[in-house]
Amino acid sequence: MEFQELLTEFKDQLDELENGNGDILFKAESGIAQVEKYLKKLQVQISKNSFPSLKDEIYFFKHIKPQFFSKLIYYGRLFHIESKRPRGSNAAQIKYLKTQIKKLQIFFNDNLEFYNYYRRGAISLDEQYFVRGKRDLRLPLESFHFLIDVRFSTCQDGTVAIIMAYDMLIVYLQGEIDILTINMDELNTKPMERPSKLFWTGSKTDLIELIYALHASNTINSGTVDIKELASHFEHFYNIDLGNYYHTFIEIRSRKTGRTKFLDKLIEMLKQRMEALDE
Repeated sequence: MEFQELLTEFKDQLDELENGNGDILFKAESGIAQVEKYLKKLQVQISKNSFPSLKDEIYFFKHIKPQFFSKLIYYGRLFHIESKRPRGSNAAQIKYLKTQIKKLQIFFNDNLEFYNYYRRGAISLDEQYFVRGKRDLRLPLESFHFLIDVRFSTCQDGTVAIIMAYDMLIVYLQGEIDILTINMDELNTKPMERPSKLFWTGSKTDLIELIYALHASNTINSGTVDIKELASHFEHFYNIDLGNYYHTFIEIRSRKTGRTKFLDKLIEMLKQRMEALDE
């Protein structure tokens, strides 16, 4: 069976997502949906076809499926980590991110035997680990998502996927730590900014609706600004803590009527102002 075309298409889709606009939570949420779609395609292919040989089966579950499944784990954990990331100082964020890295590294220590087997490229136990029909109840919880179909799972392909996902997460988290550290150094060498004398006196939900509208319009930095940076600017400028603005935006999206309630109100009030001036 040939999976390279599907794998190439899968990687292209995720590259487009990663390089596009949108904050990290939006990308993680969209990434989960994309990966699940491709995993289902892969699952259908496996259910309809047989592997030509045991060697082909081992190769698929050791090298192909984990490339898909690792992204599902990656985006799922990324969404969880970023949605709980503190909104405080850079130092508080760095402490939180370092704690998350330590939690990920615990998995490697808890699965050291298989981790070393995989890392050194060993093959002696591949028939035990990567051929269907063999089970290990000690599998990490993340592995059970696609174990319902015994035709699409082996003893350790999920563990390989977790190793790959956690490697990606650690790289991402360390990159965020480096950025925050650089920003702290820059702040320490700059004079203190004067606090804004403006205060947002409307609701947080209204301001978040406005921020997302500006972000969607691509009118700030030609659409290259991150939603996190934009929200942080408004928080500083209007002396307000927006809290978990992404979850608030989810609530706005789920409105049954009037999804753009505040923006509609702004349009109506501006029309009234212009009509009053025309009189």
